[in-house]
Amino acid sequence: MTDQNVELDITGVKIAVVDDARTIRMMMSHTLKNMGCEVECAEDGYKALGMLRRFKPDLIFLDITMPELDGYQTCTLIRNAEGTRETPVVMLSSSDGIFDIAKGQARGATAHVTKIPSESVLRQLIHDHTCLTAVA
Repeated sequence: MTDQNVELDITGVKIAVVDDARTIRMMMSHTLKNMGCEVECAEDGYKALGMLRRFKPDLIFLDITMPELDGYQTCTLIRNAEGTRETPVVMLSSSDGIFDIAKGQARGATAHVTKIPSESVLRQLIHDHTCLTAVA
């Protein structure tokens, strides 16, 4: 079996997408649902915190640049909350600058990706950070 014949199965994984851009939320939600994930979205950090308590995702995609409560502040609150402390957080950024990556890591982010990630990048990130196995 070669790596090209293996697809990472992420069916049933619960994903939260937090981004103030409706288009980004819709595109990522559509892609993730087509890949078999359960998806909930929030348009800002405040709404995300309430949604995360209720939805309990396996992984969170979090936009860095949002009004009022930005992604870094939201990530800090996620890390300080009992129910989400261990949930992987992937920061979404419009750039892959070293500053964004370092600042995200300092706030507890698990990974960083430029938006909008491709289906293969999404699948790999979800697989890597939710301990799933590959299926042939």
